[in-house]
Amino acid sequence: MELKTYITPLIKWWWLLLTASLVAFVSSFLATREQPPVFQAHTTLIIGRSVFEPNPTTNDMWLGQQLAGFYADYAQREPIRIATMTALGLTWLPDYLVRPLPNSQLLEILVTDVNPQRAQVVANELANQLIKQSPTSPQPQDQERQQFINNQLDTLQKDIKKTEEEIATKQAELPDLNSARQIADTQQEITALQTKLTTLQTNYATLLSNTGKGAINILTIIEQAVLPTVPIGPNKSMIILLSGAIGLMLAAGAAYLLEYLDDTLKSPEEITRLVNLSVIGQISEMSEEKNGGVYVEKQPRSAIAESFRSLRANLEFASVDKPVKTILVTSAGTVEGKTSVACNLAVIMAQGGKKVVLLDADLRKPSVHRYLGLSNKIGLSDVFKGDVNLQGVMNSWKEDQIRIISSGNTPPNPAELIGSKKMELILDELKQMADIIIIDGPPLLVSEAAVMATKVDGVLLVIRHGYTRKKDAVSMLERLKMAGARILGVTLNRVPKNRTYYYGHYYYLETGFGANGNKNKKPLTISESAKVKISKKDQVK
Repeated sequence: MELKTYITPLIKWWWLLLTASLVAFVSSFLATREQPPVFQAHTTLIIGRSVFEPNPTTNDMWLGQQLAGFYADYAQREPIRIATMTALGLTWLPDYLVRPLPNSQLLEILVTDVNPQRAQVVANELANQLIKQSPTSPQPQDQERQQFINNQLDTLQKDIKKTEEEIATKQAELPDLNSARQIADTQQEITALQTKLTTLQTNYATLLSNTGKGAINILTIIEQAVLPTVPIGPNKSMIILLSGAIGLMLAAGAAYLLEYLDDTLKSPEEITRLVNLSVIGQISEMSEEKNGGVYVEKQPRSAIAESFRSLRANLEFASVDKPVKTILVTSAGTVEGKTSVACNLAVIMAQGGKKVVLLDADLRKPSVHRYLGLSNKIGLSDVFKGDVNLQGVMNSWKEDQIRIISSGNTPPNPAELIGSKKMELILDELKQMADIIIIDGPPLLVSEAAVMATKVDGVLLVIRHGYTRKKDAVSMLERLKMAGARILGVTLNRVPKNRTYYYGHYYYLETGFGANGNKNKKPLTISESAKVKISKKDQVK
């Protein structure tokens, strides 16, 4: 699939992409403009004291990590929240996060708030409340007991120091002793002192374990929260850019969705791929819709007139092997613009020097007379009734360059009239009068259209850009194939002027002439165009 297939929907819906992006930009700007800056304060605690010991055990390290996870969860509970609010005199707490740092005994408290001072004090107070809730935190009822233990520890520490000094003194006396009995007695005293020292050290360790000095389940603040000065957010520029990008992506998705849901035909490639027919003409939108039939006559030097000349040339190429004198112009529905194409094509054929008959064979909803400003009191239906012959219903237009036969009054049985032998006789008679007969036929949604297609030399199908549905185009083709009609090609009508596949040569055609031709010259009429061509032939001769 070509890259153009993906880019075309974005170009077509550029206004949707632009609008969505602008709305997202403006909305995000207005939403973030009033948002205050956000600050973050953090406090760090450590579990236990094993990391400060010269020989910490693996079990102590592992247990400290497990306790860090417990305290991180416990800090989010109501007891800590309520205690912190009570201590600070607050009725609510800002958002905070307590997390254990991976593979460590560290616990981090992060407080986010628009007030940096409040973030700081809340972070520190949460840490204090965790310490107070820990088992090693001194409670009021345990103060006397802890004081006694501390006194005993001081006494034991003195006794241990004194005993160590006595052992050192006795050991220093041993070299100076001469009597065996004195040496034996001294060694016994040293042994007794060492036993006493071991007992004192054991008692000291036992008492020490009842305090927080040697506990593993203890919390200590190692980093107090400081006053944050640099906000962590919001990043307003990034939010606005991301909002615009999201709006653009959503709009692009909507554009692709709309294109996917749109089953109308919009390009020659789609038509060729769907119905396997060549697009031999591409006609742009005409500004004068009410007088669309005479557009090329009023603006012979416009790009639209050039498009019809290209269509005329392609039809002539299509009739090289098998002459085409009767061309039926039809479409799938009633608003594809077949009448406009038929009228303009007839004018272009006449400007090419051919005698043209424009026949309105749409007996249900005729339109040719309205496009050309003619009367429809008598016409083709009156020829069928035998009230008048073909010469009697022909209208000369623009100095006999084109002769027009309108439909006449609407008959009750148009399908029977079109399918009758009389219709073939009318066409045969018209072939004797003109070089080419352009027939504005009924749309293929009625039965007589397919019947009419079998009576002409070729059929020109009109598909309206962005309107004719794919299923209708396929159904139209199937009806013509079943009828055995000869299809000359497809004309893509009412192509927007911004379509590159139509207006690739538009600038070249318009430069120096404008949409209406030369600025200094009036547009040529059909008769004047014919005179110019005759004079050029005379010059060649």
